[in-house]
Amino acid sequence: MRAVDEVIRRRLHSDVALINQVAEYIIGNGGKRLRPALVLLSAGAFGHRGEQQHELAAVVEFIHTATLLHDDVVDESALRRGQPTANTLFGNAASVLVGDFLYSRAFQMMMGANSLRVMEVMADATNTIAEGEVLQLLNCHDADIDETRYLQVIHYKTAKLFEAATRLGAILGNATRADEDAMAIYGMRLGTAFQLIDDVLDYSGDHAETGKNVGDDLAEGKPTLPLIYAIQHGNAEQAGVVRKAIEEGGLDDLQEVMRAIRETGALDYVRQQARREADIACAAISHLPPSNHKESLLQLSDFAVTRSF
Repeated sequence: MRAVDEVIRRRLHSDVALINQVAEYIIGNGGKRLRPALVLLSAGAFGHRGEQQHELAAVVEFIHTATLLHDDVVDESALRRGQPTANTLFGNAASVLVGDFLYSRAFQMMMGANSLRVMEVMADATNTIAEGEVLQLLNCHDADIDETRYLQVIHYKTAKLFEAATRLGAILGNATRADEDAMAIYGMRLGTAFQLIDDVLDYSGDHAETGKNVGDDLAEGKPTLPLIYAIQHGNAEQAGVVRKAIEEGGLDDLQEVMRAIRETGALDYVRQQARREADIACAAISHLPPSNHKESLLQLSDFAVTRSF
């Protein structure tokens, strides 16, 4: 991971000072580096030890960071990981344009892999992520979104990059197509579990740990799974409160919404679904030979569900 960070710093450089300033701020502002770690662990599970894994891990992190920059502009977010967002400090225009720089730099770096398969995987992933962003935008303030439609957003917007990261590792390790697909299933299911727990933490997390305020998604009118479950399984009053909060946005009814979530057991349900996804992820790679890399992948699936940040 230190080698990946070195690649990130080197590849961030631009002759345009503002690009350096914004990119350095967002890259250096914390984050779990989970997606690049997945590239390394997946590649290691198939015996790859070359430097190319560091470049592709950095590619994945650049694409992830670009989506964050654009996300925060679209959502008008002021905080990320407890710190002011780039758009708050530098403005929306700079954030969008530096996000574009990161996307294009990532594709420049991909050319170094000299692999059409790598290009295909990442091109498909970035396109799917963009579709997920638009789907989420369309779903905002829509209280009729069901679980299936919401999971589609998660699969496109969040889990697809996890899937791409683990698939890239398998490609680097010259895995069979069957093993490559198994790693992709692991990544997709892990990413889904990860996002579901993010949804839980939006209504139960500690601001000091998560860097987010309780109810941030609700304030933006996002119908996440705890809210969807509360609408579908609550009584008329509970469902009405949650529907109104989604449709109007804001946090005026936050306490009533929190009560409805608690009384319907929505958070427990979402945690159960996250655990189910993590279990499927583990099962997908259970056939791989024992290694520290495989063990770390299995541990990550547990972390995705049990984390508090």
